Amino acid sequence: MADTVAGDGGRGGFARAAWVNVLGNVVKIVAEGAAGYVFGSVALLADAAHSLADLVASVVVLVWGRSAFDEPDDTHPHGHDRIEPLTALFVGAVIALLGLNLLYRSVEGLLYGTDIEFNTLLLAALGFAIVDMYLVYRYTVRINDRLQSTALAALATDCLNDIYTSVAAIVGVLGVLAGFPVLDPIAGALVSLLVVYQGVEIGSENVDYLIGAAPSAAKRTEITAALRDHPDVRGVHDLAVFYDGTVLEVEVHVEVEGDMPFRQAHDVESELVSRLRAIDDVGDAHVHLDPSGIGEWKDGRDRFDERIDDG
Repeated sequence: MADTVAGDGGRGGFARAAWVNVLGNVVKIVAEGAAGYVFGSVALLADAAHSLADLVASVVVLVWGRSAFDEPDDTHPHGHDRIEPLTALFVGAVIALLGLNLLYRSVEGLLYGTDIEFNTLLLAALGFAIVDMYLVYRYTVRINDRLQSTALAALATDCLNDIYTSVAAIVGVLGVLAGFPVLDPIAGALVSLLVVYQGVEIGSENVDYLIGAAPSAAKRTEITAALRDHPDVRGVHDLAVFYDGTVLEVEVHVEVEGDMPFRQAHDVESELVSRLRAIDDVGDAHVHLDPSGIGEWKDGRDRFDERIDDG
């Protein structure tokens, strides 16, 4: 991690990004809500209500998500890594529900028409909201480039969704000016489908983190290669790789010469654990050494052929 977040394990950067999202949503709600109330714009009031739900999600990330940086303790001996995807899952669910609500309002507008009164201040409020959310988005992404937090990634996606919905509202306002108010529900319907898709995608990704899903076959191959590349390794079997929160945990049995001195075997195990932890996304590794040549595991799960050492 960069120096700005390394001192506290990333908690400070995470908190700052979450606070920026909270304040950005507050500013957006005030600007759009005031303009919508004064000029009777349902589109702006609806977008402000959308941001109110986003504000709740941002507060949840701020209060709850920081716990992911807590050190392991007696009640959570493996740490708190799963709190972060759980927080991101909540944000994904909020995004999907907001998208469905927007879709409902758009269909309602197509069926029964819309009632929007044009005023240039409506466009000014929407333009301000877009700039506000873009700045929040850029800051969140910049912080998250170092932290790689799924919760902050979800908030960044939500910022983009806010921009899309504000653009849809602008299309609707301009449609009223041009005499085509039907553009408002049409634009809203298209944006709502994108919002729902992104919410479901965020939720699906983080469910995998929560249930301990396996990584890709390429990642398993990379882990196996790192083990077998060690000169003392004769075989690898019973490899288990799964997500513990947003990081991978590795459990594996590795075969070495049966008459290897105990101290040397300990050093080999330490070297293998270090190799695994150096792989991207791997958080922890547990290596069990077995004597080679017994043949007990030749038909076992994830059995890899022994390496023949001509030397």
